[in-house]
Amino acid sequence: METNPVAWQFLASEARPPVVRDIRSDLQLFFDEWLIDGMAGARLKLHPPIEREVVMEYNKPWEGETSGVGVTVFKDGPKYRMWYASGNDHTDDDGKKGKGKKPKLRVRWSGYAESTDAVHWERPELGLIEFEGSKANNLMMNADMGWNLSPFIDGHPEPRYPGNYKALVRLSRDERYDMKALLRGYTSDDGVHWSMIDKDPLIEAPPGYMPRFDSPMSVFWDSRRAMYVAYMRGVVPPGKTRTIRRSVSTDFRNWSVPEEIDLGDSPTEELYMSAATPYFRAPGVYVSFPKRYAAKRTPQPGAQSKGVSETCFMASRDGVSFRRYFMEAIIKPGPDIMNWYKHNTMVATGILETGPAEISLYAVEYHGSPAVRLRRYTARTDGFTSAGTGYGGGEMMTKPFTFEGDTLVINYSTSVVGSMRAELQDREGRAVEGFKLEDCEEIYGDEIERVVKWKGGTLSDFQHQPVRLRFAMSKETDLYSIRFRNAT
Repeated sequence: METNPVAWQFLASEARPPVVRDIRSDLQLFFDEWLIDGMAGARLKLHPPIEREVVMEYNKPWEGETSGVGVTVFKDGPKYRMWYASGNDHTDDDGKKGKGKKPKLRVRWSGYAESTDAVHWERPELGLIEFEGSKANNLMMNADMGWNLSPFIDGHPEPRYPGNYKALVRLSRDERYDMKALLRGYTSDDGVHWSMIDKDPLIEAPPGYMPRFDSPMSVFWDSRRAMYVAYMRGVVPPGKTRTIRRSVSTDFRNWSVPEEIDLGDSPTEELYMSAATPYFRAPGVYVSFPKRYAAKRTPQPGAQSKGVSETCFMASRDGVSFRRYFMEAIIKPGPDIMNWYKHNTMVATGILETGPAEISLYAVEYHGSPAVRLRRYTARTDGFTSAGTGYGGGEMMTKPFTFEGDTLVINYSTSVVGSMRAELQDREGRAVEGFKLEDCEEIYGDEIERVVKWKGGTLSDFQHQPVRLRFAMSKETDLYSIRFRNAT
């Protein structure tokens, strides 16, 4: 097995020997050093998703240049469902925007669409909200009810409020609260007909929070931690840098004061939103697609305000600390000048499983123009990041861990000349007889689930004992995830 003979780079931040991780039979993604002890010639890699088709053009009379912001998608039974903001931007009376001009709210709605394949989306006629004398549209909420609807399926075993769906909504025009930075709660039996939980807001921005809740939120029930979690816009004084705040609740009525998430020692950047969501294959892991905003850069010619944006990637194992190992963008504006504007490439909240080895996400394009639309992107299952090598090859070694199961399954890919082998070690890093590199069947190809086989047989005798794994990879090989399970 050819590997790059460079010195090991140990990633463990705690004093050696490292702690023993208990991974049970949970899927393990490689986006940080949590399970990785060291690498030699290998590194953590970011894999941008592939641009696919435009799935929705916001061209209905009740839609407009600011449609597509605040999109939420998820699979619900046999259908894929989508909720999105629909409307035009704030303008003054003569239709021009600018500093010092008095704003006039033109249109703000919440729209709904559904699909059987996550590609072809339909706007069902709901008959709920009147627009220009007709209710023949797909609108669910008007501006008087609130903005930035953030729906989710309520998985609480004994919810305080009835309804299969819950949502947080930013307060709109309200004389009682004068449009402060406040969020109300809504509930629904079907995700379309929404009822206000309480006139009083559920969440209020903490002192020093200057802007209102004016950007999309991510809200969900975390069954692993038995709590509701919400991510929303924040601002860090004194420079008023945009960032992300988090609030949690056990009953959906009493929420913690929104606090800034921990981004470690990464460089300070303007992050407008999070699109954070639990990754459906890895319990306890959140993936997030924050919008990186360059406020002072000039967008495409003719734009009415400054600012350009792109999408980054980060993930978390506790919902609070998001380690930004990948500072590069995962979705850039690209060569189309129409996307060089402040709200483009904004990713929808939610990841859809759309094939045996495919996941889909969505991002807005041409925002701020009459041609605003939504595009689908696809990624390999578990494939936003990997522990991988270039042509020179390399190795990766895990920290000690305990597991449940008798079989190791990996998600990997190699070049046609690349390959991989795995070695089971004891806690101190000594190879186990029958499970050394030379005892492992050579692995090459591209598979979401590949069973690793050794001459020593199954791994049943090593369950609940501290072990390590060493992966030797050659010539352009990527390891996306691993999981232990019982053979079927």
